[in-house]
Amino acid sequence: MKPLPPHLDAPAWLHGATAFTTVRTHRGAARLWPQHLARLRATCAFLDLPGPDPALPPLEPWSWGLLRVTVAGGGTFWSHRPLQPGPRPAGGVNVRLTGVRVHPQLAAHKTGNYLPSRLAARQSGDAFEGWLRGEDDTLADGTRTSPLLELDGTLVLPAGGLPGVTRAAFVQGLGVADRATERPVLLAELSRVTRAWVCGSGVGVVPVRRIMGEDWTRDLKVSWPETEAPALVWPDDPTRTQANP
Repeated sequence: MKPLPPHLDAPAWLHGATAFTTVRTHRGAARLWPQHLARLRATCAFLDLPGPDPALPPLEPWSWGLLRVTVAGGGTFWSHRPLQPGPRPAGGVNVRLTGVRVHPQLAAHKTGNYLPSRLAARQSGDAFEGWLRGEDDTLADGTRTSPLLELDGTLVLPAGGLPGVTRAAFVQGLGVADRATERPVLLAELSRVTRAWVCGSGVGVVPVRRIMGEDWTRDLKVSWPETEAPALVWPDDPTRTQANP
């Protein structure tokens, strides 16, 4: 047993008392930063942390990068790394419904206390993404992305998890935000899903080809979004990196 170093004797380390967001960057520009900042401010207020510094640092002009902005009691901190997820999965990806539930108070916030996501990622095995459950046998969120479903011809944003910035931008870009529905999605409804996507800063918007449960699977039609927006495309596709926001 070792003594705890003094710099670790703080709520940020001991309890995960931090708020953070991860922002895709493209050629030195932080994509969807105003939306990320607004969500980060709300989480800081919820955790009684200082408000985030809105001024971004100079960023390396990589083709693709991932900026992490973290707020703790001592202020706002950042790190920036290249974003290199590998070849685009043209045939879509598999997701696995795990047995892990989201935290009832923290699910709507991106905080340093994200043990449920780590446990669900471990349960997801070789699937691209693991999905977490909400209360009353509902689908709530992904371990690192936000789910978007097509159910009975309607786009549905499952309620109960993080308000995904990339997902919201995608729905807004489709021009159907007024017709998309955010509501609790019962696990039993997954058998009626016709298409699905996972949405996040690190991957953009990726179609799901198969949902896997404990003793069932659901194969879906794969439909990549027709967009050139750098915030939404798979980040290794050089043909879709024009000047769009």
